[in-house]
Amino acid sequence: MSDTKRFLYVNRKAPHGTIYALESLEVVLIGAAFEQDVSLAFLDDGVFQLIKKQTTTGIGVKNFAPVYRALGDYDVKKIFVERESLEERGLSEDDLMEITHEDDDEEDVSSVEIVDRARMAEIMAAQDVILSF
Repeated sequence: MSDTKRFLYVNRKAPHGTIYALESLEVVLIGAAFEQDVSLAFLDDGVFQLIKKQTTTGIGVKNFAPVYRALGDYDVKKIFVERESLEERGLSEDDLMEITHEDDDEEDVSSVEIVDRARMAEIMAAQDVILSF
């Protein structure tokens, strides 16, 4: 029996104004460092965490969004974004930053998968551990 657990980190909060988004990202990196099967889900206002070309100069906090693009280096390759959450906020896949990882042929492939609510429920049901931020 494998000791590897399937961890899903669910991000529901906007990227700034609370500590949730940054804390989630830090916990994801820790889980990946311990060689767990790590996935991320972005729902509700959490979809704003992946908006491209974010700037935080006006609010005086560090912009941690570029770290998402490095997740593939930590073997985090499964990032799920709920389609309905995007649409409810007037966003589309084109508004999201590009997050990639290398496949077996050393080609860059997208780590982001847009899924509907029904598929998101299936993904959640398949996890050993779900942490919501």
